[in-house]
Amino acid sequence: MSATNPAQTGTAQSRGERTAPRTQKITTFLWFDNNAEEAVNFYVSIFKNSRVLATTRYGEIGPGPKGTVMTIAFQLDGQEFTALNGGPQFKFTEAVSLVVHCNTQEEVDYFWEKLSEGGEKVECGWLKDKFGLAWQITPDVLLELLEQSDEQKSQRVMKAMMQMKKLDIKGLKQAAEGQ
Repeated sequence: MSATNPAQTGTAQSRGERTAPRTQKITTFLWFDNNAEEAVNFYVSIFKNSRVLATTRYGEIGPGPKGTVMTIAFQLDGQEFTALNGGPQFKFTEAVSLVVHCNTQEEVDYFWEKLSEGGEKVECGWLKDKFGLAWQITPDVLLELLEQSDEQKSQRVMKAMMQMKKLDIKGLKQAAEGQ
């Protein structure tokens, strides 16, 4: 899947966007071997309010062949990220993951299926996408149920969550109520 208009490809309009003052102080930087563009296009296709901001290419100097993608600045649901084709030296691990906060079971189902496509469905709402990046697909109600003062209720929710792959809001609420 390849972006075709200037706002998606990072050409034309991107220069002004990249030189404008940033509203986000910290940007997540993701290291890929040589498939950053494919990964970015995959992510941008899944999240609303997402687009490629700018693409830079290797010149005469650099680990990548001249003209190939070096970095891609992009937004996912308004949050900025940068992807780098840096070579095979580093791989993603679960030590760092991206959390997708969901309000409904439909959102949980959508992101779980889309992001795990070609990847691996793990447990407790965690998955690895086809590029090896770890994601947590988390319904906000889980956090609310775990943070309440009733420790028994919280422990029942934790036990239920630990038995799930994709998180099920109805099952979490039932566990909270002791059902």
